[in-house]
Amino acid sequence: MIQAYNFLASWQLFPEKGVYQSGDRPKSGFYKIESNEAKDAINISHNWVTLENDAFTAQYSIKADGLLHPFENKELADQSMVTFTDTINFDIHFYRAGQVVLHVMHHILPNGYLKITQLGSKDNADFSNTEIYHKQMSVLPYSSSVSGVVIKPTQEGVIKHKALTAMEEQTNMQLNQIRKQIELLAMQAQEIQKRKELSMMVYAAKLSFTPIIGQTYFLYSKQDDSFMLSMISPAEWGGNGPFKSFEGAVRLLADHTWMEM
Repeated sequence: MIQAYNFLASWQLFPEKGVYQSGDRPKSGFYKIESNEAKDAINISHNWVTLENDAFTAQYSIKADGLLHPFENKELADQSMVTFTDTINFDIHFYRAGQVVLHVMHHILPNGYLKITQLGSKDNADFSNTEIYHKQMSVLPYSSSVSGVVIKPTQEGVIKHKALTAMEEQTNMQLNQIRKQIELLAMQAQEIQKRKELSMMVYAAKLSFTPIIGQTYFLYSKQDDSFMLSMISPAEWGGNGPFKSFEGAVRLLADHTWMEM
């Protein structure tokens, strides 16, 4: 079981990093891999919480000798096989009637994260689900005994799950607030840049008067492609003004930038 060493841990899911072609994206999840050297097997428990806050646990023990063995959960498969390619890759194949019904690939990424890819078929359509986990130092908030597909969480697990859910909600709320602040700052920066570019155009225009802060003026382009700032609107010119085109109405702000009206 030396090749399994890097995988033997509790892993916490990054929900936002997953890609799900089958099933809904979970709200949170844990994936635990333990060594069962007495049986030359690995014990796997997979816990996840839906967006509706329903918690589920799938658990099984599977021999890791590269050979086919009967699988305990007949609803999923009747046989399974674990193959370790090296210390950062291992696959699990689940068989039914001699055909692979699910292929689960485990890969340790260069940054230490665990990438799990599930390849299978559902409703006569192939799917590929990918999940990314990071290693946890603490134990899972659920029982890890091999006792079936779905179990009820213990009272301790419920308490920890509620704390985890509250933590996720608080941190997600704070991250959303920061994200909105960043978006607002980006919009403000774009608006300032827009005013700067317009101001450069206005200050390059021909000007025969002193603009007053808060007043609206009219920017025209002339026949020679230079600009002219005027107090006279296009309607007042009556179509006979000394310009080629009307660029827009602008107002002088207190910081001496110009804003398009």
